[in-house]
Order: sequence, then C-alpha cells, then structure tokens
Amino acid sequence: MHSAPDYLQALQRLTPADKAVLITITDAKGSTPRISGTRMLVTAATQFDTIGGGHLEWKAIATARLWLAEAGAPGPARELHLALGPSLGQCCGGALSLKLERTDGWSQAEWQQQTTSMQRERAALPQLYLFGAGHVGQALVNILQATPCQITWVDERDHLFPANLPPQVICEATDTPEAVIAAAQPGASFLVMTHHHGLDLLLTEHILKRVDAGWFGLIGSQTKRARFEHRLIERGIAKQDLTRMVCPVGLPGIKGKEPGVIAVAVAAQLLQVWAARPTLSPFTPQLIQDAR
Repeated sequence: MHSAPDYLQALQRLTPADKAVLITITDAKGSTPRISGTRMLVTAATQFDTIGGGHLEWKAIATARLWLAEAGAPGPARELHLALGPSLGQCCGGALSLKLERTDGWSQAEWQQQTTSMQRERAALPQLYLFGAGHVGQALVNILQATPCQITWVDERDHLFPANLPPQVICEATDTPEAVIAAAQPGASFLVMTHHHGLDLLLTEHILKRVDAGWFGLIGSQTKRARFEHRLIERGIAKQDLTRMVCPVGLPGIKGKEPGVIAVAVAAQLLQVWAARPTLSPFTPQLIQDAR
C-alpha cells in the first residue's frame, strides 16, 4: 500500500529555498468539483493533491508555474477567479475563487502559522478508530486514505501495518487496545474487525460504555450480534445501549464476502455517517469575478 505525499506532507518537506505555490479554493458558488478550503501544492515539475481536475486545474497549475518562472521576489498572494462555463470547457455551471501563495515568500512566522492552521483543519476531520489490520482492515484503509478523515489504526501485530501510509493514518501497535478507546476523542467513530471474537467482545464492551461515541460498527453476522448482545447484557450493558452497535456493517444490498467488497460497503456507510459534518474550514466569502 503506497501513497504519494498529500499537499501538507509535501509542504512540510520543503525547505525555505524551494519554490512552490499553494493553491486554495477560497470561495465556491454553484456546482463546483470541490469545496472551499480544498488545497493543492504545485512546484515546477510536480503537483500534490487536486482542486477538481479538468481545465480548471490545468489553468490553475499553468498560472502557478508561470509565476514560479518569473524573476524577482515572489511578492504577495494572487487571486484567480474562474467561471466553470464554456470558456473552461466545463459544464458545472459554478464559479471558484482561488488564492495562490508562493511558499518561498513566507516568513518563518508565516510558515508556522500556515502549517499550524492546516494541522488544525486536519484534526477537525472525522475521526475513525479502526481495530484490526487483517485483509478487510487493509482494504478499508486503502479506500479511506483518499477521503477526508483521520484514522487511528490499532492492532497488536505491528508487522501487518503497511509502509508509506499517508499522514492521516496513525498506527497503534498495542496489546491494550482498550486504552486507545479510553483516550479517543468524543464524537469519534469506532469500527471493530479484529482476528478474534473474544477481543471483538472486549472492545465492544468498552466502546458501548462511552456514551459520547459518534458511531460504532462491528463486523459480523446477525448470529454474532445476537450472541454478543446476550454476553454484553451479562456484563452490565443496558439493552438500549445495544442499539448503538451497528452489526452487520456496510451498506445494505452490496453482496460479496471478498475483503474489497466488504471494505467498499463499509467505506460508503462511513461516508454517509460523516456526510453531515463539514470536512474543511469555511473561508470568508469573496467576490467572484467571471474569468472571460
């Protein structure tokens, strides 16, 4: 499982002498491919992340690279206002404002302010605590690492964690996973799919004791659910709390037992759960001028 650096990871690898342009969508109106707060980083030869692709992105990258090729000091940030109509060959019908910043023109204080702000945005993304690094867990992380979320991936078998994971995936190799549950952020989502039913039961008990959990899913059948409910009641879990346990997991109607199929169904279910939450910080609206 290999992942190219995202814009923030790439930005943190730059030196003050490296030339790059940070492109941010500061306003989006109507139908647009991405929302306000979306970013990408452009160098003379490479790009990291995307603001939506198509002619829109091509024009933004071309504008950034023309700026990088200019002689002299970088100067202040620039703006680009684009209408996604016939002039760009896109039929979305919306309009975007882009802010372009030369990172080699930032002071040390601006570097600190920018990266701190972006890290705060990332911390505000939906939080998933995933227990289990088996085949389904790996397939699920492979899908979710390309979506706006933070994943804490827990398994005692540290050799199962792939190398080169993106920064939004944090691996916890521990033989006391219940401590990770205790330390989890309020409102976080939990998903249990370990290699042992006894461990699944222990984790389920600890998660259901957290009244502030945002969502909890347990991989398994209706039979597994029924057995777990009986044992959890014996352990003091109230019947009404059992309704917070989603088992089986995954969107209904998606058939198949293959790890990839299960992962797609569960990923889609999680995205539905998170859909009502904003995933990027809003920007102050700016006047959009049609690019003609």
